Amino acid sequence: MSLKVGDLVIRKSHGGDIIFRIAEINEEEGKAVCCLKGLHYRLLADAPLEDVEEIDAEYLRDEIKNMEAMYSATMGRVLSRRNKEREKGEFLRGESSKKFVTYEVPGKILHLDGDEEYLRMCLKTYSQLHIQAVGEHVVESKQPERIIELLKQHQPDIMIVTGHDALIGNGKRDFRDINNYRNSKYFIQSVLNARYVRPFKDDLIIFAGACQSYYEAILEAGANFASSPTRIFIHAYDPVFIAEKVAFTPINKVVDVAEAVTASVTGIEGVGGIESRGKFRYAGPKSAY
Repeated sequence: MSLKVGDLVIRKSHGGDIIFRIAEINEEEGKAVCCLKGLHYRLLADAPLEDVEEIDAEYLRDEIKNMEAMYSATMGRVLSRRNKEREKGEFLRGESSKKFVTYEVPGKILHLDGDEEYLRMCLKTYSQLHIQAVGEHVVESKQPERIIELLKQHQPDIMIVTGHDALIGNGKRDFRDINNYRNSKYFIQSVLNARYVRPFKDDLIIFAGACQSYYEAILEAGANFASSPTRIFIHAYDPVFIAEKVAFTPINKVVDVAEAVTASVTGIEGVGGIESRGKFRYAGPKSAY
């Protein structure tokens, strides 16, 4: 069976660890090479055509079942935490504020994503989490030149800059060499550009990075949260759940980094960050109109 762009495949040399979608098929030195995008993980990879194998329906069903279970468990933890925080907040409200109805104002999110399909998935999840979010599909290489314009246009409290990334090359690699990362340089420059117009870390909360990204350099550029501390693959929804934790942490409190990281799908090996103030506010009274 001949493979084509759009087919779902695994890499035989990696034991079928991740399902990919074929994004391109090119010829290099007389051999067909596939450009692969992770189906659920923010990873780009190249592989010889002979190394990839199309998956069957049963394999895909099992993968979707596992991912849905992971997603549901994470959503469950988030909503349970939020209900407890809401009850605690109601209990601590002053007597004067209890005389009128208040409403919640979580932080607003601007989400730049190099993958249009992932962006749609993330925007749907923001909606389910009752967070105002604006999404922009911008390929990773173009994100630095668009970032200032989009920040001025949307004025977010939280910004996500993500897409796909990967360590490139074989054998022993220098993790401190930016040239060994496919897209980390674009995430780093996007953060630097954003900080030029929004320099304060508690004014604009930034998450940047994707699979295997240059974590330390992204944080040094000015991000609050980044991937990937241990250079592992991160899940498509990891930036969403980090952003949710920030969006629903009160402005007079510091986001607990450990809680934010464990709220993500991948956890401490995939994402990390620095202490930052939350973006959640109560408002009131609620208008009848």
